[in-house]
Amino acid sequence: MSEPKPPTPTTPTPEDSYEGWLFKWTNYIKGYQRRWFVLSNGLLSYYRSQAEMGHTCRGTINLATANIAVEDSCNFVISNGGAQTYHLKANSEIERQRWITALELAKAKAVSMQEESDDSGDEFCVVVPVSGQGGGSDISEVQSTLRTLSSKVEDLTTCNDLIVKHGSALQRSLSELEGLRVGTDMGEKIRQVTERATLFRITSNAMINSCRDFLSIAQSNSKRWQKALHTERDQRIRLEETLEQLAKQHNHLERAFRGATVLPSSLSNPNLNIKSGVSVKGDASDEDDDNEFFDAMEDPTGFITVPADPKYHRRSGSNVSGLSSEMGMDDQSFDELSLASNSESLPPVELEPVRQRRTRIPDKPNYYLNLWSIMKNCIGKELSKIPMPVNFNEPLSMLQRLSEDLEYHELLDKAAKCHNSLEQMCYVAAFTVSSYSTTVHRTGKPFNPLLGETFELDRIKESGYRSLCEQVSHHPPAAAHHAFSEKGWTLRQEITLASKFRGKYLSIMPLGSIQCIFDKSNNHYSWKKVTTTVHNIIVGKLWIDQSGEIDVVNHTTGDRCHLKFAPYSYFSRDVPRKVTGVVTDKDGKAHYVLSGTWDEKMEFSRIMQSSKGENGTEGKQRTVYQTLKPKEIWRKNPLPEGAENMYFFSSLALTLNEPEEGVAPTDSRRRPDQRLMEEGHWDEANAEKQRLEEKQRSTRRERERDAAKAATTPEEGVHPDNYQALWFEKIHDPVSGETLHVYKGGYWEAKEQGDWELCPDIF
Repeated sequence: MSEPKPPTPTTPTPEDSYEGWLFKWTNYIKGYQRRWFVLSNGLLSYYRSQAEMGHTCRGTINLATANIAVEDSCNFVISNGGAQTYHLKANSEIERQRWITALELAKAKAVSMQEESDDSGDEFCVVVPVSGQGGGSDISEVQSTLRTLSSKVEDLTTCNDLIVKHGSALQRSLSELEGLRVGTDMGEKIRQVTERATLFRITSNAMINSCRDFLSIAQSNSKRWQKALHTERDQRIRLEETLEQLAKQHNHLERAFRGATVLPSSLSNPNLNIKSGVSVKGDASDEDDDNEFFDAMEDPTGFITVPADPKYHRRSGSNVSGLSSEMGMDDQSFDELSLASNSESLPPVELEPVRQRRTRIPDKPNYYLNLWSIMKNCIGKELSKIPMPVNFNEPLSMLQRLSEDLEYHELLDKAAKCHNSLEQMCYVAAFTVSSYSTTVHRTGKPFNPLLGETFELDRIKESGYRSLCEQVSHHPPAAAHHAFSEKGWTLRQEITLASKFRGKYLSIMPLGSIQCIFDKSNNHYSWKKVTTTVHNIIVGKLWIDQSGEIDVVNHTTGDRCHLKFAPYSYFSRDVPRKVTGVVTDKDGKAHYVLSGTWDEKMEFSRIMQSSKGENGTEGKQRTVYQTLKPKEIWRKNPLPEGAENMYFFSSLALTLNEPEEGVAPTDSRRRPDQRLMEEGHWDEANAEKQRLEEKQRSTRRERERDAAKAATTPEEGVHPDNYQALWFEKIHDPVSGETLHVYKGGYWEAKEQGDWELCPDIF
């Protein structure tokens, strides 16, 4: 079955209608089939296609007597307690939630209208009986009343025009009557005045009667409408709160279930649990889930975790049968709390902030832009070479986004305190995952840094670290980053972005490596980033996914952590944005299992025993790890209040573009186009962006001419980016074997002295 196009369900209308594509379970042979569903007037109907809506309905359920149940991230069930039961699947969790919201609201309204239909007819004087459902009758009655009121308003308008006309005529006649002599045409004038006064009185009486009718109808329905409005509001609020709570509980239980053990410790044969992730539906027809057509599409995990034998929870060395010596750890390290207690052994240092950072930026304006008119000619091109308006941006540069990797710097602080390299690896691996947590809602594109642009993040007094970024190349765009912490670690990275627009989605492939060095242990880690994909570029709501694999390597000890970011799939029963990993030593022996999601949290579990399971899907053999109880190692910080109106920035991101004294003239905070965009002046920002880009092109042409003149022979050639970074230099790292730009010093000394003479004029 080919992957369908993303559905485009209509939004709920005042009549509570909703329609769109859903997958409906048919049988074990055909599995889920795509059907067109229509929700209207408390009834849910479905058709094979939109063309069938005019002549053939395949089935209908009355929501007033139906039960709606949520199964997993995309599945839900609707049943009326009888023979009608629909097992449905949406294309995404977001779409599923929209359907659930619409169905619950429609059901609540259908039930409410059904219960109040008799009372509403007796209590109020204006009743328009209409056959059909309670919701449809109520709507027809309101529409009829509104038509009556509209007619009365038209009568009042006509009466008002006539009163003005006849009143003016009457006033003229009275004025003429005063100027006449006694006996001269007196009788004729009196007759005219009498006629016009009569017309004025008749029109006035008509307006008074219309006003009385209008007031009577409005008063008789006002109480009912107010009551209905308050009821609807209260019901909607309760439903939204209930749905939100149920969604949170469902996600929590689902992730707890998937992260929990799947094989009782009493079972000695791990092969009995090779099939994992089986979901159970509410009827007996789904007992054999292996027959579902999408099972073969799921990528089987490389391992399964099961609970270790209770004897491993005791700290007695005799109970672990010599496993302590095999793992190269002392006996005490088997305490399941050792990883947390190791990092907290030293009392925290109280650091007082030197300044109050901002917590808000101006709200994002709502500007419309035809995306297709810009993107249709860009398919297959590098994103960095496409002239994009700021409407697609967020008011941060790529250098500032790179600095956001330090939001969870405390993970490296804890890693620096670890005495065991394997435990330290767990914290470093969690840090690599945490850098993606800020991207889940960040669909805006950061500004492409200008060549020579820099960004400093000085948090020495608040958090004990400071970092510096510089754009060291323009084609291909490359940025170098150096961070130093007083807690005993150094982070350096050079990232080159390769991006391609594929029509339906945009792929961003970071090239380059990240390195972290700890002073105390001299452990030297390196890893690379995974691919970021932005979906629904042209049609639908933008959403971001991270997919790929990361190998975090400790070049000093040979330890390794293999992390896998599972790509999102409509047909997978796995938790969305799932990340799994295994920490192994230099001999390949597994010691820790990491699991979680890149947008919420990560947990680790100590491995007590491992064994090979039987062949799973597609003949792949999976390993069964017996582990201790998992412990949380990282959790995402909550977004600040109102983040949805501020580009979904985190608390750290809100402070990155805050104006600051003493920074270099090339600092991203000084970019005029970025500053104008943050302040909401997007037209001015677009003009300023074009000016800066043209200035950069002009500077590049001058650099090429200078390089051509300096070349002694034609064979030397001219590199288009013949540029020497100001604060970084390219070296070959003998430990990792990679070539990258590293910080050569001088920036913070220049800032202290206020000496920026070497900085180029790029703004």
